[in-house]
Amino acid sequence: MKTKTIGLALLLSMATGAMCLASPNPTEGTWKLNESKSKFGDGMGKSTMVVWEKAGENDKCTVDGVDADGKKIQTVWTGKLDGKDYAITGDATSDMRSFQMNGKDTIDMVSKKDGKVVGEGKIVVAADGKTRLVTNTMTNAKGEKVTSTQAYDKS
Repeated sequence: MKTKTIGLALLLSMATGAMCLASPNPTEGTWKLNESKSKFGDGMGKSTMVVWEKAGENDKCTVDGVDADGKKIQTVWTGKLDGKDYAITGDATSDMRSFQMNGKDTIDMVSKKDGKVVGEGKIVVAADGKTRLVTNTMTNAKGEKVTSTQAYDKS
């Protein structure tokens, strides 16, 4: 009886440890834009490659792409998926961004510039983890709200 109790305790400890180490971020990894499945709003750029990775206790998102004028850009965000604002660098349209888990396969995001919301969106990862869809509504240079839907394949 004592052997079974010790064995069960060890098994539960290992399972708990594995769950703690597992990434709750469904977007972790490298994602490449699938332009043929994407729709771009007027005056919005394209994020051609997105890399999500762990950075200590935080998540880090590095995005390579082109802005609305076709100029290469790279943005970097590091923070937690807790809905709080964290600084983003390399983005002329926003200086803060928040990401928050909304279920196991969806992340909500809000972009701000000088404390004002300038964009909102949602990242939805497919159940198989191989594709994701990013829907983003931003204010373009003309002051109009435009929506883009960008499809990505995991590489």
